[in-house]
Amino acid sequence: MKQYIIDAFTDTLFSGNQAAVCILDEWLSDETMLLIAKENNLSETAFLVKQKIKNVYKLRWFTPGGEIDLCGHATLACAFVVMNYYEKNLKTLIFDTLSGELTVNRKNKNLYELDFPVYDLKKIEITDEIVELIGKKPIEAYLGRDLMCVFDDEEFILNANLDSEKIKKLDGLLLHITAQHSNSNLDCKIKNKIDKIDCISRSFAPKLNIYEDPVCGSGHCHIAPYWMKKLQKENLITYQASERSGTLYCSLADDGRMKMNGKATLFAISEIFI
Repeated sequence: MKQYIIDAFTDTLFSGNQAAVCILDEWLSDETMLLIAKENNLSETAFLVKQKIKNVYKLRWFTPGGEIDLCGHATLACAFVVMNYYEKNLKTLIFDTLSGELTVNRKNKNLYELDFPVYDLKKIEITDEIVELIGKKPIEAYLGRDLMCVFDDEEFILNANLDSEKIKKLDGLLLHITAQHSNSNLDCKIKNKIDKIDCISRSFAPKLNIYEDPVCGSGHCHIAPYWMKKLQKENLITYQASERSGTLYCSLADDGRMKMNGKATLFAISEIFI
């Protein structure tokens, strides 16, 4: 079985977020797919089966900790693989997933637009427990699928060294910490600096056996809508400040869904022997 390793939300090797992509003729057992994800030990391994309808694929994502309902970077990686190695003339792909139909459009040679749902965010009280477990008091906190904590300190986002066991005690599947980017003195700490970054963030997922998700697309279905409303901007350039780092270009469609644009690059093609 062929497997592709893709660096997503970047056009530079060894940055962005790695995803493994497996193209299947028919489904493997859930146990086998989870074992492959554990063996890869990446934040996500994606499995695809082509459907009878043109340009439609069934897509499932597995972390080392189990199956997940939504993943942005692995969806981008799947589109990159299909459109570059299997169906090179396709401009649009539809993925049938646990989060419904997700569409990916190829905008140019290496820019892909993902159409994703937006999570409803409920503002929650900032408890002493949240402050103790994270190590700094956020100015706001919201809960969707994940917990998102907003800070007024970019330096904290860049340098945070959080405790996995403490994060597991928080509500939400993942923890996202985010701040507006406004301190130009920190630009020297931002890799692959681009102009006009609106916000920075980091995403942590120890409940999925991942300490930090390097560039989290589903996380930006929480983060980007918040900052669009806060900054009163229709288009947002977001920077994930992990060690690998990555950039997402986000906007809201008329139907309220998220449009995320990103690039991807191939790291490796391999064979899995089962």
